[in-house]
Amino acid sequence: MWRRILALLRKELLVLWKDPRSRAVLIGPPLAQLLVFGYAATFDIRNVRTGVMDADDSPSSRAVVSLFAGSPTFAPLVPLAGEEALRRAIDRREVALVLRIQPDFEEALRAGRPAPIQLILDGRQSNTSLGILAYAQEIVDAFNLDLQRRAGLPGPAARLEIRSWFNPNLESRWFIVPGLTGLLSMVVVLVVTALSVARERELGTFEQLLVTPFRPLEILVGKALPALLIGLAEGTLIVTVAVFWFGIPLRGNLAILYFGLLVFILAISGVGLMVSALSRTQQQAILGAFLFVVPAVILSGFATPIMNMPEAIQTITLANPFRYFLVIVRSVFLRDTPFSLLLDQIWPMAIIATVTLTAAAAMFRRRLY
Repeated sequence: MWRRILALLRKELLVLWKDPRSRAVLIGPPLAQLLVFGYAATFDIRNVRTGVMDADDSPSSRAVVSLFAGSPTFAPLVPLAGEEALRRAIDRREVALVLRIQPDFEEALRAGRPAPIQLILDGRQSNTSLGILAYAQEIVDAFNLDLQRRAGLPGPAARLEIRSWFNPNLESRWFIVPGLTGLLSMVVVLVVTALSVARERELGTFEQLLVTPFRPLEILVGKALPALLIGLAEGTLIVTVAVFWFGIPLRGNLAILYFGLLVFILAISGVGLMVSALSRTQQQAILGAFLFVVPAVILSGFATPIMNMPEAIQTITLANPFRYFLVIVRSVFLRDTPFSLLLDQIWPMAIIATVTLTAAAAMFRRRLY
C-alpha cells in the first residue's frame, strides 16, 4: 500500500515541479505577497499630511505647530490660507488632518481662559482618523504640561505609565507578518489540493488513474501528501523570511509551531480535497478555493478582532481552522507560550481536519464508483 502511495506522491510532485506555471504559482506569488503585506499592510500611522491654519501667528501658536512638525506622525505640514483652501484640501484628500488655531489663542492663554485648538479630520477614513486623533491629543497634552511647568503649576496627580508586553514598540508588522505564515500556507495548500483531481479530469488522465490498482483511500492520501509537504515547506520559507528579513522575534518553541502548522495543513487539505472532488474543471476548483479563502480570512481575526463581531458570527468562526492557527503562530512568535496553553487551539483544528478529510474520502468514493 505505502509503495503505491509513495509512487503516487512522486508522480504528483513531478507534475507540479515540471510544469513552469505550477512552479511559478508555488514560489513567486507567496513571496511577493509576503513582501507586499509585510511592508504595505500596517496599522502604524506615519507621514500624515497635515494642513495648518494659524490665524494667531503668535509664539504660543507657533510652538504648537512646531510640536506637530517635529513629530514623525505629522509630515509634511501644508499651510492653508483660508476657509476655501481648507475645504478644498479635505475634499480632495490632500490632507488627512487640519490644525486650526484661532486669532486670540495666545491672548486667551495669558488671560487664563480656555484656548481651543480645532482639529478637523477626514471622517471617510474612520479608523485612520481615530489613530490620528490619539497622536494629536498626545501632542496637545505635552504642550499643556509644558505650559503648567513654565507657570509653576503642579502637574496632574495621576499619570499613566504604559508598558506593552510582547510587542514593546507596538509594531504592527510584528502582528501581521506571523499571521502570513498561516494565510499564505493556507492559500497554497488549498490551491494545490483543489486542483489535484480537477486537473486530472480536465487533462483526461483521471480515467487512467481509475484502472490502476489504487484504492480510493490511497488516491486520497497520495493527493493530500504533496500538499502537506508543500505547505510545510512554504511555512518554513515564510518563518525564515519573517525572522531574518523582517526581524520578527521568534521567542517560542519551533516544535510547537510545526505541530500546529501540520494539524492546520491537514484541515485545509481536507477542504481542498472536498473542493477538488466536487469540481470538474480547474476553473471551478479555483473558484471553490476562492469562495473558502475570503470568508476564512475575514472570520479569523487576521485583521479585525473576533470579539468585535456579532455573537452569531463568532459562533461560525469556531469552524474556521485559520482562527486557531493564528493564535498559535502569534503566541509562538511573540511569546514563549507552553504547549499546554495552546492545546485549546490545537484540538479544534484536529477535529476539523478529521471531519474534512473524512468528508473528502466519502466524496471520492462516490465519484469513483
